[in-house]
Amino acid sequence: QVQLVESGGGLVQSGGSLKLSCVASGNFFKVNDMAWYRQAPGKQRELVAEVLSGGTTNYADAVKGRFTISRDNPKNTVFLQMNSVRPEDTAVYYCNAQIMDIPHYEYEYWGKGTQVTVSS
Repeated sequence: QVQLVESGGGLVQSGGSLKLSCVASGNFFKVNDMAWYRQAPGKQRELVAEVLSGGTTNYADAVKGRFTISRDNPKNTVFLQMNSVRPEDTAVYYCNAQIMDIPHYEYEYWGKGTQVTVSS
């Protein structure tokens, strides 16, 4: 079974930086698209950034110019570099990935999330 495990969350001051990591492990053939979502209490989960298998990146308007998504394909890892963070960035951040398993069927997987809290 495939697992996505996030790390790097924590408490950071407004204006500071934080880097999240997510590694995919288990038995699979290939990690395709990867993304970061976030969900604040009482709010809908939203897409923060995604990086497609071909390298194309997309960002939510709220984080453009501040966050950078990247991936290390040999390590099956995706990162989210968060700069100039704001209190409104406070949320649980979830890793999402489209993963092709050994029989070459693609499935969507979610991590359990990592808390990011930005203090003002």
